[in-house]
Amino acid sequence: MARTTLTLAAAASAALPDAAIRSTRRLTADGSGRFDAALITLDDGEKLVVRIPTSTEIAAEIDSELVALRALTAGARAYLGFDAPDVRGTAGIGDSRVVVMTYLPGYQVEAAHIPAGRGVAGEIGAAIARVHGLPPSVVRSAGLPERSPAEARTGLDRLLDAIGRSGRVPVRLMVRWREAVEDDRLWGYERVVVLGGAQATSFVLQDDADDVPRVTGVLDWQGLSIGDPALDLHWTAGAADGAEDVFRGYGDAVVRSPDAALRVRARLHAELEFARWLLHGIEAHRDDIVDDAAALLDSLSAGLADDDLMADLPARDRADVSEAIALLDRMPTTTPNGSDTSMHTDQFDPDELRLHGEESWDAAPPRTTSSDDATMPVDDATQPVEIDEKDRGAAP
Repeated sequence: MARTTLTLAAAASAALPDAAIRSTRRLTADGSGRFDAALITLDDGEKLVVRIPTSTEIAAEIDSELVALRALTAGARAYLGFDAPDVRGTAGIGDSRVVVMTYLPGYQVEAAHIPAGRGVAGEIGAAIARVHGLPPSVVRSAGLPERSPAEARTGLDRLLDAIGRSGRVPVRLMVRWREAVEDDRLWGYERVVVLGGAQATSFVLQDDADDVPRVTGVLDWQGLSIGDPALDLHWTAGAADGAEDVFRGYGDAVVRSPDAALRVRARLHAELEFARWLLHGIEAHRDDIVDDAAALLDSLSAGLADDDLMADLPARDRADVSEAIALLDRMPTTTPNGSDTSMHTDQFDPDELRLHGEESWDAAPPRTTSSDDATMPVDDATQPVEIDEKDRGAAP
């Protein structure tokens, strides 16, 4: 049962023993049921968020988020250009933990409701690019996870092996996902700092003086790590109208070279959320979750019947050997035409390149002679030499 606001206020007092709480109200927009949360107002008017995780799994996420938020130095926060919560206090409550953080005012937009255009969609895309532009040292200094493309592929291989053994995944999806994991074009990306667990509702917006939406804060830092930038864009699969502009805003703000496979990997990660839900049910021995996930996978398979995940990928960088050999037959046969291939240029003056003033540019170079023929006149050097028949075959 959800904790009451009074219980949450009392928990906040444990985390902030010197704070005077003036009022409290339930915060329904935070956590989507993953937390019991309330918004408290202190005597000085400051608003803070109190959160208590509803399960041990979410409690582990809270611990990761605390490490991530403390890793965001003042310099990193200034670079971002928007707010991230500040941790004001924590305290243990039974087997759980209460966390008090600063409140980020504004509104959130579900992925399905993000409109097309440069407003909300473009702002969220640019905000993601700012996160991806953070220096990796922010993550490494805090000891947070780092995953290479090779490690990401290995992890997906294991996921597919695990769900494949269940017999609950349509063959079409298994083939689709296997082909994607095995395609090298997807996995040459540059690792960046990622939120890891970002959703559309991770971004808090406010309208500026011209009523233009601006991202003023970002929530959900528990997955902060170094990895695949597509992880923070997988939710765009549910943004039917705004996805194109999210990617456009991201591309305009990102400081790295373009990633041609970004959208394909983002879609792949989105589809694999169903696979992870199935695996969760299997590992938890929850038949209800397994059945639910299997039904979702059947629907996904039917909806993707005519869809080619890899269609948007650029062509492979080079043809294979057989294609290269075939191209040789199309090469025109050319023969030397006897034309002069020497360099002609008027960019230098021959007189300037003389070593000696008396030399002529067109004059033949002087012949050098060895000590053996030093007495031979130069004019005789070009004359044929007659060999006596009795000297033929003699040793030189």
